[in-house]
Amino acid sequence: MIISGIGLSKSYGKRKVLDNVNIECSAGEICGLLGANGAGKTTIFKILFGLITPDSGKVILPNNHIKPIGGIIEKPALYEYLNAWDNIAIFASIQGMKCTPAMIEQILLKVGLPTDRKDGVGNYSMGMKQRLGIAIALLNNPACLVLDEPFTGLDPLGVAALRKLIADLAREEKLAIILSSHIIEELSKICNTLCVLKDGKMVKTGPAQQLIADNTDTFSICAVNIQSSLALRAYEFELKGNCAYVKIAADKVPYLVQELYKESIYITACTPELSMEKLFEINHL
Repeated sequence: MIISGIGLSKSYGKRKVLDNVNIECSAGEICGLLGANGAGKTTIFKILFGLITPDSGKVILPNNHIKPIGGIIEKPALYEYLNAWDNIAIFASIQGMKCTPAMIEQILLKVGLPTDRKDGVGNYSMGMKQRLGIAIALLNNPACLVLDEPFTGLDPLGVAALRKLIADLAREEKLAIILSSHIIEELSKICNTLCVLKDGKMVKTGPAQQLIADNTDTFSICAVNIQSSLALRAYEFELKGNCAYVKIAADKVPYLVQELYKESIYITACTPELSMEKLFEINHL
């Protein structure tokens, strides 16, 4: 593992923010931390960065890097009146790094930002600011990258572009990347591993697609004439327009699709509907 948090607990007064939380991430892996606002995601990140000390537990980081961990907590902290070049130069200096113009240009290109803009980054879109924040986080070549709610405030195109950048960094740079969100759809598209946090406790963890499959018991099946199906009557379902929301186990879906085909019902979409209640349900051993 590149980065590990083991048995992390933290309280503020009588309020327990984290309760014996474990999290880890390997090189080239993207680990998603899913939780509602206030679940404890940002507290975990602040502990990983050493900004706050846990009441118990420990963090293990690689010791063969000048900067073992880089990232963004909450939102990029930039000098908005300065351009991207000057921002990178200042943060490189703060980190004790000598950054040549060629190196700055290479960093900007790596995160997909223009190299010829001279205006202040206050004029940048939120997506461009996120990219610049990632560029600064990557200074001194950290082994792991931590991103706190990186998709917040982005439009769909910005989300897709940032998602591709994160995936490229994990694959090409072999970074261990931990990112948080309260949006399961975004984490499911990008993460290898998913950790589900509820009220400071880690309630689920495992391969992202397996966790989603294990917590899906309804599928949305759409077809123009889905309402006429007799095969559907063997299942609990609800019709909404040209879609039937069918309560069915994943391994039974291919059989139902075959039955619908025999009825000349040609499916245009079949989508798993994740049960958030089941996903956030605490496992009692």
